[in-house]
Amino acid sequence: MQLSVVILNYNVRYFLEQCVLSVQEAIAAIDAEIIVIDNNSSDESVLMMKEKFPDVKLIENKENFGFPKGNNIGVRQAKGKYVCILNPDTVVAEDTFTKILAFAERQTNLGIIGCKLIDGTGAFLPESKRGIPTPWVAFTKIFGLYKIFPKSKLFNQYYAQHLNENQTGKVEILVGAFMFLEKSLYEDLKGFDEDCFMYADDIDLSYRALQNKKTNYYFHETTVLHYKGESTVKDEKYMKRFQEAMNFFYQKHFKKSFFFSFFIQMGTWFFSFIKMFQGKTKTKTNPEEYIFYSLNEDLSHKLALTLKNKVQFLKIPKEKMVNSWLIFKRKKAEIILDNQYISFKKCIEIIETIQDKSITFKILPKNTHFVIGSNSRNDRGQIVKIE
Repeated sequence: MQLSVVILNYNVRYFLEQCVLSVQEAIAAIDAEIIVIDNNSSDESVLMMKEKFPDVKLIENKENFGFPKGNNIGVRQAKGKYVCILNPDTVVAEDTFTKILAFAERQTNLGIIGCKLIDGTGAFLPESKRGIPTPWVAFTKIFGLYKIFPKSKLFNQYYAQHLNENQTGKVEILVGAFMFLEKSLYEDLKGFDEDCFMYADDIDLSYRALQNKKTNYYFHETTVLHYKGESTVKDEKYMKRFQEAMNFFYQKHFKKSFFFSFFIQMGTWFFSFIKMFQGKTKTKTNPEEYIFYSLNEDLSHKLALTLKNKVQFLKIPKEKMVNSWLIFKRKKAEIILDNQYISFKKCIEIIETIQDKSITFKILPKNTHFVIGSNSRNDRGQIVKIE
């Protein structure tokens, strides 16, 4: 078997359904399997998987073991030459794995491959590629020096700014939302360190791959949609765990000193406090207009009743969609993309290409009765069930 896609889920039932649908499309022509591990969700995720995806391997943990242990449990049952650790709040394109498999097969001494990630608004997620967060690199991140001097090698290492987002190349650290590697390497590294509950685990695994003389890569030729923050509310518990995670990484891999420990404690507290503040829910305003890209006019009427708003039904040819947004730019609009009509790849392309603060996006996954998306990387996403 070529590939095992390992998805660890915790209480994101609708995002998980969309993710599995997209992965099924992406592995249709590949000898591959999907493994879903559920960390004791309480939102009917398990029931949904059994009813809608009976052929997908499902592992039901009886408690929330955290990100490292949950993924390690899944990978132990993987049969593929390669494994892809994938967040449930992601959407992959139909050719994502075909492209990355081809790239992986061309490499020697391969470590971990990451890809281009965007959030629900289409904005590039800079954590798609990162440098080792040494004390100095962490300093440049915490105090924003990487933004002030983006072209300086001295200051731009945290987000690996020696590569732009549309350039494939070697990097040091990748993000746990999408990590592609050989199963044999995962086993050599003994997987994620289970002493770390979450947040520093991807940094640690990437770093250990480098220590094992492997080469990590950022691969820009496929884009994956990542709705950030779905499994974690950024509250006081988040701040505490983020501090613990960063302390875990530094104590494991760097020499300890009083000054260093003090700096890291203050820096991680400040950084996690800012993240927590960003995650506070803000007052949301409804779109003035909904634009439904589909061929299903009956469904458009159902959406209008559900959303209690007039839904503009557009039968614009798929190849012209990206350029057609100017016709409703005058209003605060939400674009709903019918996946029965538009591929996941095209949905991602539209969301990535049309970046405007007055436009939000949702996807209606094929064979479902809900629209789903996220208007901000700092808030939980939105799900609207179609009655």
